[in-house]
Amino acid sequence: MSDEPVGGRVFFSNVRRSLEEEDEIRLVSVGVDIGSSTSHLVFSRLVLERLDNRYIVSEREIVHESDVLLTPYADDMTIDAKALGDFINRQYDMALLDPAAIDTGALILTGVAVRRSNARAIGELFAAQAGKFVSVSAGDGLETTLAAFGSGAAARSIRESNRVMNIDIGGGTSKIAVCADGEIAEMTAVDVGARVIALDKHGVVVRLEEAGRRFAKEAGLQLDIGSKPSPADLGLMVERMADRLFEVISAPTLSAETAALLRLDPLRNARAPDVVTFSGGVSEYIYNRQDSGFGDLGPLLARAIKKRVDAWGQRIAKPDEGIRATVVGASQYTIQVSGSTIFVAPLDTLPLRNIPVVTPDFALDADDLDQDAIAAAVRAALRRLDLHEGEQPVAVCYRWGGSAMFRRLDDFCKGVAKGLAAQLANGHPLILVGDGDIGGLVGIHALEEARIANPIVSIDGIVLKEFDFIDIGAMLETSGAVPVVIKSLVFPTTSALGRVEAERVA
Repeated sequence: MSDEPVGGRVFFSNVRRSLEEEDEIRLVSVGVDIGSSTSHLVFSRLVLERLDNRYIVSEREIVHESDVLLTPYADDMTIDAKALGDFINRQYDMALLDPAAIDTGALILTGVAVRRSNARAIGELFAAQAGKFVSVSAGDGLETTLAAFGSGAAARSIRESNRVMNIDIGGGTSKIAVCADGEIAEMTAVDVGARVIALDKHGVVVRLEEAGRRFAKEAGLQLDIGSKPSPADLGLMVERMADRLFEVISAPTLSAETAALLRLDPLRNARAPDVVTFSGGVSEYIYNRQDSGFGDLGPLLARAIKKRVDAWGQRIAKPDEGIRATVVGASQYTIQVSGSTIFVAPLDTLPLRNIPVVTPDFALDADDLDQDAIAAAVRAALRRLDLHEGEQPVAVCYRWGGSAMFRRLDDFCKGVAKGLAAQLANGHPLILVGDGDIGGLVGIHALEEARIANPIVSIDGIVLKEFDFIDIGAMLETSGAVPVVIKSLVFPTTSALGRVEAERVA
């Protein structure tokens, strides 16, 4: 890499130096979460210290947590970008930070914010910082995953050796994740949320989602924009919503009416969790951190679902984060240099920026590798992070085991290609990242034997995990290696990273 800054810092000054000579780097970061119901920011200062051939985050200090804004809408139900921009600017002022002073950040869009017209308008608010930000459009799978790790449920499952269910209840949907041993064992999402109906100060309906109409009908109500339901009518409606949500989290078999509300596959519910935690906006009422209403069903829904979980008998614990569980505090830089047994064709494929990482759950140490199983694992990893439609390139991280025989290499390359069919069909490069020293062989095999026509980047000597994004720089002339900057989504508490601390001090 040249003197071009990456994320506001020059990490590689020229091709004859691998890493900066300084032992400590300080960064200012911002996490921005813009969703259907609420929007907020978190500003942090990060200290990175050099450890062997990488820098790792040694300190993270939150310097300002913004107000929580009810996401503003224009008359056509698109997000009001001007009002949102004014809010964001005020938060920078309150944090005593100039946008130009931000080194890195993460912009997370969820719910209706992901829609194309909204995403474009929101992106323009951060256009000046586009090169510094990791931007993630979080669909149901990724949003559920973010909530599970951001709430601390995944880390709690390690600390307490328990099966932990996190129920993230937001404005439009509820996301449920069951965590065991630091990982998500199963997850789902359902159309139950506090703002499926919104009321003005006079109790008149000003916003009504399709799910809101459905629950009103179940309760025998006729709701429309402009109608004024009674408190008793709203109570009936919320009871129906809580019944449906509790059925999703507890029943092994769902009724047709409840199944129709699912946005992901249902939970198996073969075993009840040991612990239940809540996150999302509604959790603020469950844990008595909020008592005032916001013209929606939040307080009523909180009481109704907590009553059912209490009767279920599972222990309810406080999460590490509630309403801020899905806001990613910062984009953390960890810098590594790849091994020299790499393969890049054509060379002008590099550099690559902000490539999301998937870590499929496949074992590569068996004598015979199963192409179909490898493909299925890749597809499952893509679906988990809402990357399955192939709209952007991804990096597949793997840990090679066993010999590099022709058949094993062939099955691996062809299996990964099958799993990445949507990405490759859209012309994106095949990007493979291993932690061993087999990157060159894998890349050559993918090109010459598996006949993959797309550009190929196969590097090794790098350790990655899910929620990482990588920048891969141009090849260093002196060593044939490539510089790799790894940007990890860091959750608001370090305990959320407990699952990887034994593997990488980050």
